[in-house]
Amino acid sequence: MKDVVIRSSGRYLPEKVFTNDHFARFLDTSDEWIQERTGIRERRFAAPEERNSDMGTKAAQQCLERAGVDASEVDLIICATVTGDRIFPATANFIQENLGNRTAWAFDVNAACGGFIYALSLAYGMLASGVNRRALVIGSEKMTSILDFTDRSTCVLFGDGAGAVLLEAVEPADNPEGYGLRNFVLGADGSLAYKLWQPDGGSVNPPNPDSLARHGHYIHMSGREVYVNAVRTMNAIVEDVIAQAGLTPEQIDWFVPHQANKRIIDSVRERLKMPEERFVVNIDRYGNTTSGTIPIGIDELYTENKLATGQHVVLMTFGAGFTWGAVYLKWGDPLAAG
Repeated sequence: MKDVVIRSSGRYLPEKVFTNDHFARFLDTSDEWIQERTGIRERRFAAPEERNSDMGTKAAQQCLERAGVDASEVDLIICATVTGDRIFPATANFIQENLGNRTAWAFDVNAACGGFIYALSLAYGMLASGVNRRALVIGSEKMTSILDFTDRSTCVLFGDGAGAVLLEAVEPADNPEGYGLRNFVLGADGSLAYKLWQPDGGSVNPPNPDSLARHGHYIHMSGREVYVNAVRTMNAIVEDVIAQAGLTPEQIDWFVPHQANKRIIDSVRERLKMPEERFVVNIDRYGNTTSGTIPIGIDELYTENKLATGQHVVLMTFGAGFTWGAVYLKWGDPLAAG
């Protein structure tokens, strides 16, 4: 088995910023109401002509440029998304085309907010087993395409954006410090799928005049049930993955949680008795970008030079499905020049 390290990261956020005051103009809500319940101040919305694959491509290109790797050298591309350009083919194929790559195998992962962690685990398996050498793992969402802007309980929560990481397989002998992805905790509970879902648009209820009238192709959410399950599950999986790594919470330098609700993040942090400065929090600026939140968070750490070689990092998420996952990694790049 090979080790798998993160070589670089990238992100893309649309230019247009929408504050909470934007929603107060046409909904019974306010900046204070939204911030108190979610921690969100603003979010980014993609332009109408801007495709999901455009955002994913820009994040991936940034990632490749930073690593000094040509797109042709990537042999696996996975895009985590629930808002793909089309039902098929996969948005990963459009990203592959945009990058000028003609040989990598490419596919999408649909696990909602759990998507990036799921995709990361799949890429890890392919690289660790020697099937592939380099993988782009992308989380990209155009959530505005499935938001009901008459529903204040959902439309204020989400934003558009994309993040990406470049993974590479290395021989353990060339990685004596054990850098890279080390431990995974993954799970799902389909019995709760109807608590957060898009009722129409698939083969059960294809788009039709009735589904449009009942807003069936938009996000529907049972907020209380989602919140309770997210708090319980996120607390459990972060403790589990840290224990599997043989560490204690105090030894973790950075926690990168999914950005669904600031209160969920605070619950995990308080249970672990960790200071706020060890948690990446950007929900106030970007809202919930679904599969994009974790890679965007990684890239913020990366570009702000907050990640130091040898640091311990935990990623964790919970989302529709319900799906969940946590990853422990030791930060470092044994392939870096010098």
